[in-house]
Amino acid sequence: MTNRNIRSRDVWLRWSAGWLVMVLFSQALSGVARGGGPRALPEGQLPADQRLQPLRDLNGYFPFQPPVDRAEWERRSEQVRRRMQVALGLWPLPEPTPRNAVIHGRIEMPDYTVEKVYFESLPGLFVTGNLYRPRGVSGRVPGVLSPHGHWAQGRFHDAGRDAVRRDIVRGAERFEEGGRHPLQARCVQLARMGCVVFHYDMLGYADSQQISYQLAHRFAEQRPDMNHPEDWGLYSPQAESHLQSVMGLQTYISIRALDFLESLPDVDPTRLAVTGASGGGTQTFILGALDSRVRVGFPAVMVSTAMQGGCVCENACLLRIGVGNVDFAALFAPRPQALTAADDWTREMETQGFPELRQLYALLEAPDHVRLHPYLWFGHNFNYVNRAAMYDWFNRHLELGLPVPIVEEAYTPLAPAELTVWNEEHPAPPGGDPFERELLSYWKADTDRQLAAARPQTADGGERFRELIGAGLEIVIGRGLPAEDSLEFQQVAEEDHSSYRRMVGLLRHRPAGEELPVVLLVPEQAQPRTAIWLSGAGKSGLFQESGEPVPEVAELLARGLTVLGVDLIYQGEFLAADQQLERTRRVENPREAAAYTFGYNHTVFAQRVHDVLSVVAYARQRGGPEDELVLFGWDGSGPWAAAAVCQAAGEISRAVIATGGFRFAAVDELHSPDFLPGGAKYFDLPGMLALAAPLPLRLAGETAESAALIQEAYAAAGRPENLQLLSGELSAAAIAEGIGETP
Repeated sequence: MTNRNIRSRDVWLRWSAGWLVMVLFSQALSGVARGGGPRALPEGQLPADQRLQPLRDLNGYFPFQPPVDRAEWERRSEQVRRRMQVALGLWPLPEPTPRNAVIHGRIEMPDYTVEKVYFESLPGLFVTGNLYRPRGVSGRVPGVLSPHGHWAQGRFHDAGRDAVRRDIVRGAERFEEGGRHPLQARCVQLARMGCVVFHYDMLGYADSQQISYQLAHRFAEQRPDMNHPEDWGLYSPQAESHLQSVMGLQTYISIRALDFLESLPDVDPTRLAVTGASGGGTQTFILGALDSRVRVGFPAVMVSTAMQGGCVCENACLLRIGVGNVDFAALFAPRPQALTAADDWTREMETQGFPELRQLYALLEAPDHVRLHPYLWFGHNFNYVNRAAMYDWFNRHLELGLPVPIVEEAYTPLAPAELTVWNEEHPAPPGGDPFERELLSYWKADTDRQLAAARPQTADGGERFRELIGAGLEIVIGRGLPAEDSLEFQQVAEEDHSSYRRMVGLLRHRPAGEELPVVLLVPEQAQPRTAIWLSGAGKSGLFQESGEPVPEVAELLARGLTVLGVDLIYQGEFLAADQQLERTRRVENPREAAAYTFGYNHTVFAQRVHDVLSVVAYARQRGGPEDELVLFGWDGSGPWAAAAVCQAAGEISRAVIATGGFRFAAVDELHSPDFLPGGAKYFDLPGMLALAAPLPLRLAGETAESAALIQEAYAAAGRPENLQLLSGELSAAAIAEGIGETP
């Protein structure tokens, strides 16, 4: 425990029976009237806040900034990788279960074989595909994963006779067989080169029909029958609050496909590679970023600073806030990785994205381990020209030792009836809505078991809890305390009153382009103590209709505390008179998947927490390191305060928070101001408050049962006395009406 926390605890214990109790009695009995409060800006003028600008979406610009040194890259790469893991619902990773793999229906070809494969990635969720093996080789050989991407019918894709003949004339393909069936072509050629190739279905394609193509790739409208607090489906507010998404499922399937490939007795686990194009390219660089077992990568026509992936299977809440696909591809460094560009959203990769990626590889002393093939005269593809580049890359970096150039030869394609894994002996498993509900229920139960095992224990002082839950919530909340030199306060008005001075101004967080109207009430006999007073009404919650401070604030001023009030985003001066935020904004994409908006933008809830953190940092900066800093989260602001202390407990001396029993799991609308992706996953609001331990905390709105985790955390920290539960629940309405219960 730091000296500041020890001093805070002692002060808390001295005052716990004194003025703080009086303030809470005052809140319970006097009510909170609503005055307009002083303005920092002229009537009708909104703060100059970047967050009021149009929302970012998948068609934005996502530059990659190379690190200045290895130390910076180590820090940043860890943060980006954790963002990916959390956003995809893989923090923690599901506990691996038996795959129960079945390999059957071997088809003998002159120089390779094709087999049919299915296994369970999660209990009841089957991965399907074909296994291509070379003939005439001995010992262990490289293994290659081949995710197919968004080509019609996926693994069964047939481009058609007319299309391939046009491609041959344009120089995009060499043989009719390879051009009509380019997905099979690359698997066959890699097997001929001496690799074992697993060509597996993405969700909703070919044999993978337990989750339909329409749901996994064309989801458009919310399904009220799948939005339930206990039995939900994908894309629902409940699924998003637990970070369950199609992209997360697809990524976990890719990880399990790698598990399967690595387990084969003829595969060398030190020589594993992945290649795919379009949506398969997305899976290629996502898997390569998350799983260090992949030694060589070749994501085709997907990595760029422009469009980031248009399908719901390529988007997840939280995933691309502040980062993009080039950042994800960069996590593969310094392992060998080659990319292709075409006449699509990757066309500018030569000048925007790849030069910075090459700088990173040079910094890591592997400049020859990255390459871009910009074949811009072709459209979106993985044609023969691009496949030839991939064969050369794999030959070199999988150490196949084949003479170059490697030329893809003709082969005999197999029909869907020959490739399908399902037949009378191997019947297709059930799917549909009941299966979807059961799958998400299992996923949640698995996560809950792992999180329960990390609950704070006295033996380790909650270290594992902070490592797992704390790291997850850092991504969910999305920001810590801003640096002191990033903040500035511009005072715009000052007014003397009988016993205090009132200053109004704008608090700016310059790097983020944020601007908050704030009010400071400084008593005549100011002590080195500051109270941050949060309210559901913003800074007007400090004042009565007469303009005088509400009794609770007057009591704090009388006791020498400076009181700081603020309009958080979409409070007070962010809105027109008498306006309230009922629903948050969404991007123009017509599909009702939260990831299209909140995969690129913070939610309003998260932004309000960021504002609280800015105010905390400013109050600490203004008062100095030794000042007492008290955070009041009352009158509907308790959840924001709870999330803020999760990130800033070390800078706050103590907190008084009324949660009102709020839970993210109960939010049933994606565009509710209270919606927070991942908010329910890590023990919901109590998980955030548990991370505040041992911060002296007085908590209303919770019972001994609902606050059990918080009490456990305080006990593990050795300061159970620092947590005080206030009996009874004081709602915002009860306080406003002057009706409440005695704490």
